[in-house]
Amino acid sequence: MAKLQKEAWRPYFDAMSKELAGKTAEIAVDSLKLGHQIEAEWLPLYGLVYDPKSDIFEVVMEGLDHMIAHPQEVYVDVDASGLNSVEVIDEDDVRQIISLRSPLLLPQSLH
Repeated sequence: MAKLQKEAWRPYFDAMSKELAGKTAEIAVDSLKLGHQIEAEWLPLYGLVYDPKSDIFEVVMEGLDHMIAHPQEVYVDVDASGLNSVEVIDEDDVRQIISLRSPLLLPQSLH
């Protein structure tokens, strides 16, 4: 996982939006108070956005707009296939892990 500097959050995720098309995402929330909880399970992902004016990191999914107020740290896991996950740590030290996956490509039937 690589840590992104705060000034890079908005341009990084703006540029990454094109690569996220067609991916699904799962959001897991980890904290000492709540333990480990799944917030959303493999929904179509529309985008990851950081708005510096309101200091909100937003995960936009089908049927869910997950907002993380006052993020303190953002880590990304990237390999040759692209972005695999994003971890956002908020001001209360709650870790929100957004795992990404591409849809399975089914072989075309032979006719």
